Amino acid sequence: VEVLQKPFLCHRRTKWGDMMLVHYEGYLERDGSMFHSTHKHNNGQPMWFTLGIREAIKGWDKGLKDMCVGEKRKLTIPPALAYGKEGKGKIPPESTLIFNIDLLEIRNGPRSHESFQEMDLNDDWKLSKQEVKIYLKKEFERHGAVVNDTQHDALVEDIFDKEDEDGDGFISAREFTYKHDEL
Repeated sequence: VEVLQKPFLCHRRTKWGDMMLVHYEGYLERDGSMFHSTHKHNNGQPMWFTLGIREAIKGWDKGLKDMCVGEKRKLTIPPALAYGKEGKGKIPPESTLIFNIDLLEIRNGPRSHESFQEMDLNDDWKLSKQEVKIYLKKEFERHGAVVNDTQHDALVEDIFDKEDEDGDGFISAREFTYKHDEL
């Protein structure tokens, strides 16, 4: 990790579970060719990314911790922490990747303790399917997305398949908050 630009003031650093709004450019190390850029692709829009839950490549989860809004970082990521032996799309197998990442905003992500408390409507330290569904509905509405009940039910089932480790029909605070930290 190479820090290209640090902000003058930093009130909050990124931690596991945070949602980060980033602009980035990705290059292949071997020939310097660009394979993706939020400026050029993505209609010039930055992208939201949740830190520490393997939403993107492992190298991002490792390289974007303790970052401040306004900071720019250059990550050089070996194949083992990127797309490995398989490669992906324009990225050939065994590629070392270089990313220039600019952090625009940080929000408490869905994995944060704060989000768990917001979702846990009856304060019993576990999330029911109904609580998760209500939270998802609010989130979708806040972002102006229209999702019907069938889609929500499918999404909730999918979340419980992944998160409800002991199969008791609830997601405990531990299952929710710590599950994805072992990277």
